[in-house]
Amino acid sequence: MKQLPGLPGVYRFFDEHDHILYVGKAKDLKKRVTSYFQKNIASPRIERMVTKICKLETTVTRTETEALILENNLIKALAPPFNILFRDDKSYPYLMLTGHAFPRISSYRGKVDKKNTYFGPFPNSWAVRNSVQILQKVFQLRTCEDTVYKNRSRPCLLYQIHRCSGPCVGEISHSEYAQDVGKALRFLQGDHASVMTELEEKMLDYSEDMEFEKAAGVRDRISDLSQVLQQQSMDTVADGQTDIDILAIAEKSGLVCVNLAMVRGGRHLGDRPYFPSVVKVAGTAQMELQEYLLSFMVQRYLDEEEVSINQDGATQGALGRKIVPSIFVMNQSLGEDGELFKDSLAERVGKKVQFIEHPQGQRRHWLMMAQGNAELALMKRISESSGQQQRTRALVEALGLEIDELEKLRIECFDISHTSGEATQASCVVFQNQDMQSKEYRRFNINDITPGDDYAAMKQVLQRRYVNFQELPSDKVPQLILVDGGKGQVEMARQVFSELGIDISLIVGVAKGEGRKVGLETLIFADERPPLELGIDNSALLLIAQIRDEAHRFAITGMRAKRQKTRNVSRLEEIEGVGAKRRQKLLARFGGIRGVAGATVEELTQVEGISDALAEQIYKQLH
Repeated sequence: MKQLPGLPGVYRFFDEHDHILYVGKAKDLKKRVTSYFQKNIASPRIERMVTKICKLETTVTRTETEALILENNLIKALAPPFNILFRDDKSYPYLMLTGHAFPRISSYRGKVDKKNTYFGPFPNSWAVRNSVQILQKVFQLRTCEDTVYKNRSRPCLLYQIHRCSGPCVGEISHSEYAQDVGKALRFLQGDHASVMTELEEKMLDYSEDMEFEKAAGVRDRISDLSQVLQQQSMDTVADGQTDIDILAIAEKSGLVCVNLAMVRGGRHLGDRPYFPSVVKVAGTAQMELQEYLLSFMVQRYLDEEEVSINQDGATQGALGRKIVPSIFVMNQSLGEDGELFKDSLAERVGKKVQFIEHPQGQRRHWLMMAQGNAELALMKRISESSGQQQRTRALVEALGLEIDELEKLRIECFDISHTSGEATQASCVVFQNQDMQSKEYRRFNINDITPGDDYAAMKQVLQRRYVNFQELPSDKVPQLILVDGGKGQVEMARQVFSELGIDISLIVGVAKGEGRKVGLETLIFADERPPLELGIDNSALLLIAQIRDEAHRFAITGMRAKRQKTRNVSRLEEIEGVGAKRRQKLLARFGGIRGVAGATVEELTQVEGISDALAEQIYKQLH
């Protein structure tokens, strides 16, 4: 340590096995590293870490800002156990407007690009779906996949119920559709007044031209938009700043939660709790809460992606960059290191960002609501003890599912079973209320496919299962759909969901690992997320394996029963003297082939047309 320079940089601590323990930044490396080895250490977590340190590495940077950014990158890459690490925010959903001549709207997860326009990020998928429904209802933009859009010969159901203007079959001109897209963009950016004014002018123009049906259609759109704005009136920001992130941190029983709420375009989109992955120790000092909040903000807003805010302080979704609001409202200061973060963020976005710790009015109400939700999330996390609750929670976190109550998580899993193409059956099992729901299991006989074609079988069962997906009651809508298989099965599921207008991010394929051993599976996603290997001891993967194995068991038992029934019927058909009429009478008398096989010779002779000799022959054939 005596040889360390008094320069800014990043330091890394390792244990005796050369495993990373901690990554930190410093304005002065020598002073900062030396401070860890004093007699009095304020944090129990750091005190515990110091006892394990056996090796030290440093990297000198030009500025403290560079050190801050490098520290963040290393924490995400190395995941040191004594750092405060929050799950990456790339699981956040966006609302996407494609760059087509007739753009479509949809929810999107993944890396943004410059081809399309993105709004968000949203705190959860519900907020995205709500926004898509508003844009459908008011501006009638298409939501269908390109494969469906290009092959339409007549308008779909959404056109009939006035949720789409029918650009696929020329029901609206390119210029009129572009105007609707422009209005939708301004609505998302919070410019509600001008959108209402334009719609009113358009309605009057139609009326003056005696096109009363069109005028009535615009009138209905104005009414729908008015209702939306009235519902959001309590969330409108008075000073015109429409994009705000509200952060509240809370601590209880050694656990910490950062609750992030989002306001976009003047609309409060809900919130989402975050729990750090860090070595747990009893007690959390006020100074440590500052460290937790600062770590969250650095990891969320200062990563490798470029960030941007526009001249008015609103987000620039079209640039394909990481989006940062112009205002932050917080219930906790960021301490001395917070000033460095604020300066670094302002430097990267090219504009000063406002941080408010004592808000007034509506913002104060939002902050109190976020803090209350953080405390509720902590209580819920503490109450969730072990066993199935722990596995369910691990699965929710690993896949980034937006679930308020674990009991409401509904998972449906599909498997295909056959014997060399014979007696193909598909199974669907259901996991809800943290347990398997056997009464809701379903089997599907798969017909009209090439024997042994698992891809076609998977496509057929998903089409039959979810053809009425939009009409399902809320408690029957799955938040996760597992398919037993790899990229091929996932692609079939993606095609079906795209055709039916269902969010493809629900689909997760469970690809078997080497030797089909539990714990070696790879999770395959339909929405371009990279494959995920959770590891043999991961609680989330154990739950997935449990559900997958139950689907496999249910499919196999159904397939075997169907195969046996088919084979027995075939054997009955092969008996000389047993034609269609006698076969029908036998099956009717004994309730099926199993009853025929279980009947005695005397019982068989009681059926009309069955002689003693024929009864003997039937009995021998089936035994």
